[in-house]
Amino acid sequence: MLCCALLCCAGPRDFSAQAGMNCPADLRAQATTSKQRLALAICDFLSTSVTDGTLPADDQDSIDVAINCIAESFKVDPSNKAAVSEAVGDQNLLKLKNSTKPAVDAASSAAPSQAGAVSEDAKKEAEALKSKGNAAMAQKDYPKAIELYTQALSLHPGNAIFLSNRAAAHSAAKDHESARADAEAAVAIDPKYTKAWSRLGLARYALDDAKGSMEAYQKGIEYEGNGGSDAMKKGYETAKRRVEEESEAEVASRGAGDAAGGGGPNLNDLASMFGGGGQGGGGGGMPDLSSIMSNPMFASMAQNLMSNPDLMQNLMGNPRLREMANSFGGGGGGGGGGGMPDMSALMNDPNIAEM
Repeated sequence: MLCCALLCCAGPRDFSAQAGMNCPADLRAQATTSKQRLALAICDFLSTSVTDGTLPADDQDSIDVAINCIAESFKVDPSNKAAVSEAVGDQNLLKLKNSTKPAVDAASSAAPSQAGAVSEDAKKEAEALKSKGNAAMAQKDYPKAIELYTQALSLHPGNAIFLSNRAAAHSAAKDHESARADAEAAVAIDPKYTKAWSRLGLARYALDDAKGSMEAYQKGIEYEGNGGSDAMKKGYETAKRRVEEESEAEVASRGAGDAAGGGGPNLNDLASMFGGGGQGGGGGGMPDLSSIMSNPMFASMAQNLMSNPDLMQNLMGNPRLREMANSFGGGGGGGGGGGMPDMSALMNDPNIAEM
């Protein structure tokens, strides 16, 4: 397939000669453009691949065809050793082929220096775009601000201030995911730029990551020093309260679940202890559970019991309370209809009032 494609590219010319032997004299000049230098490097690689055994000797004719095609298309002379040496230097394509990983590592390590090698003109233009973005933010034109900050970043990539400003614009536009991504990139580039930590805290808080928000504000306070600014401390305290509220809600929910099921005592058990049923009316004059819960005092007491299983357990095992329950079911007391005391008398009992 390679041979066919190259032959089609070359046309009806005679390619029986070695590469470069039938190149016109005007093609023997040294390469002057980056594309010509690359073309010479490719020709050098193809020629070397035959001589070093990478390709079989039987492919020599096909390689010669390919080299001639490239040479004529890019107006270069692969037989000119000086031109090839200037184009290729020490790093020919074969060496790059055999050392792919180091080449990638080198490119990665060079990234910071390339980011720092932005021209002064590009920096000035990027700063002007940032200023326009700030003005758009003041006018609450958040999409325009995002666009301008993005343009600034295209001229000066990896600028923590531009990323942080764009994070603020994304937050104002309610795109909190993008805000978090920009803020995280900004603090990774420059952890000492504390505004980025503040904007990361805000974005995480909006995404219901209160713990992550608290951590971001804490980092900002540490980098600010002297206990942090009032704004940073306020953000931290707000996130901390949310974390505490979520923790308390989780504990209460777990306690309510344990009280309602899993073998723990519940309000139906309490009602049965007093002689009443969980659904219907009690046989000994004790009202049903729904009637008890209609009283505000009992409703508040029930909430406390449900959030504290230990209190419910202690209540169920309280001998004094069981004695009272027996007296209610047995007809003692001043209440009517089966011995149920009035609510005020019941609530005045210290065993009940302590709940």
